Amino acid sequence: MSIFDQILGAAHNHPTVKNMAEKLGIDQETAERAIAALTEGHQADTDTVETAAQRSGIDAGILGQVMEQVGGEGSLGSFMQMLDKDHDGSPLDDIAGMAGNLFGKK
Repeated sequence: MSIFDQILGAAHNHPTVKNMAEKLGIDQETAERAIAALTEGHQADTDTVETAAQRSGIDAGILGQVMEQVGGEGSLGSFMQMLDKDHDGSPLDDIAGMAGNLFGKK
């Protein structure tokens, strides 16, 4: 499972995401995909918004608005650091572990 899919799952039906979507005038599914794409794009060595737009197909203007709403580029980095519980520089193993715990696997 990709980081995009894992973040998308975490954002799915989250009340804060729903409120943000309403504020921006976009549907909740687009807001969820935008957060996942921006978080994934933040890991790339390229521009976060451009990378997220290319990978997700979401307009860069919408992605920029979503990023602003979640607190900017720095917030994406903080989010990724929070997910990286073992501080190995990659949150992927930690997210996979969290997902496994949710489904009763270790």
